Amino acid sequence: MDITIHTCVLLHDDPEASLAFYRDTLGFEVRKDVGTGTMRWITVGPAGRPGTSILLAPPAADPGITEEERRTVAEMMAKGTYGWLLLATKDLDGTFEKLQADDAEVIQEPTEQPYGVRDCAFRDPAGNQIRIQEVR
Repeated sequence: MDITIHTCVLLHDDPEASLAFYRDTLGFEVRKDVGTGTMRWITVGPAGRPGTSILLAPPAADPGITEEERRTVAEMMAKGTYGWLLLATKDLDGTFEKLQADDAEVIQEPTEQPYGVRDCAFRDPAGNQIRIQEVR
């Protein structure tokens, strides 16, 4: 089999704030932006890597979940426990400094983890955890 990761999905509750974070703070390209108001689907990805994307989607869009499930998702997003993404960079310290200077919410400063990686963590505007590992 030849399988790749094409797109992963993170939820957003403020499309403009999410767009600013992924485009302006992380430097991702905007590939698509469809919908209006809070019902927007925004596809972003790393510059020069068109084969990998993140779809930022509104949580209320899935018709298959109940109102109780929607409330649970909203509560988890507010606590920052719903979604997360793991990114990688060769310059962890430089990346951390840029994100911190752009007022991204820091969860963890660059740290050598006991499981063999060095990483840091932030939250995006929707509360999703963004961990960034250092590529060695």
